[in-house]
Amino acid sequence: MIMPYEIKTEKVKNSRLPGIDFDKVPFGKVFTDHMLVAEYYDGEWQETSIMPFQELRLSPASTVLHYGQEIFEGLKAYRDHDGKPYLFRPYENFKRMNFSADRMVMPQIPEEIFMGGIKELISLDQGWIPTNPGGSLYIRPFMIANDEYVGIRVSENYKFVVFCCPVNSYYSEPIKIKIEQKYVRAARGGTGEAKTGGNYAASLYALSKGRQLGYTQMLWTDAIEHKWIQECGTMNVFFVIGDKVITPNLDGSILQGVTRDSLLTLLRDNEYKVEVRPISVDELVEAHRAGQLKEVFGAGTAAVIAQIKAIGYNDEDLVLPPFDSWEVSNWLYKTLTGIKHFDLPDKYGWMVKI
Repeated sequence: MIMPYEIKTEKVKNSRLPGIDFDKVPFGKVFTDHMLVAEYYDGEWQETSIMPFQELRLSPASTVLHYGQEIFEGLKAYRDHDGKPYLFRPYENFKRMNFSADRMVMPQIPEEIFMGGIKELISLDQGWIPTNPGGSLYIRPFMIANDEYVGIRVSENYKFVVFCCPVNSYYSEPIKIKIEQKYVRAARGGTGEAKTGGNYAASLYALSKGRQLGYTQMLWTDAIEHKWIQECGTMNVFFVIGDKVITPNLDGSILQGVTRDSLLTLLRDNEYKVEVRPISVDELVEAHRAGQLKEVFGAGTAAVIAQIKAIGYNDEDLVLPPFDSWEVSNWLYKTLTGIKHFDLPDKYGWMVKI
């Protein structure tokens, strides 16, 4: 048996890199030359390999296809001014993936496979890390249940895969979101705080209806009363009301965002008034009507910071002030991207060298 930390590598014969224009890559559709694959069976992790990017072979009876036992993560790689590759807070993604694994009754992924494998993979494909403004290398680790069995039970076999894609901005301009008052993304006691595909599948129907009305994303509310704000489909959400920055507290149905945590750290360390607490739809609407709702923005690995220009509520849009007056989100974006691209000091040790 090959030990998990012994990673076999098969390199591509001809790289696709010379044909890539990093300024024009669409988000999530162009993939690097290699991927990492690790297998779990007989109660332990077995082979771990880096190989050319290729299709996966799965049985039609593979349990992930029928019962959705699956988790994933998203993180990014950047270059410093000398061209050396770095990861942004990868250990937070490592911890969150194993948190999700526990919730979905899947095996814990050893650090040697997750961190060691990603570092080797990025080291091999580091030429794919964009250097253009707003560019980065998006890294997608995921794990799927892989029993050949049609029956509801915890799987005994799993496949862990990591692939990467060079990306630019997820949202190229400020977006409109709609408060969802009927459908549910996640409920307390469910899987909302795990990063599992079922949460996103549950959001698609309402999202498709919202996009028909001109909205980019939904602003999800609690499953019982549709009174309390939770998150957007691709990111956590922040509100600037008066002189306070408010974001919903983690209540078991909201994803524990790495970008969310980073923004809270920056805000608190720079003496902004921050409140992490429940915030209701009524409070949000009243703040807008009183002229106190100054900024609304989302935060996530893919989006980084997405400014929100309007919120749909019932039959009206709560339109936000002009963006040039948005002190908080503009400062956060400049500061966070400055750290990631080594234009500002990284006093938190967030950038991890490969």
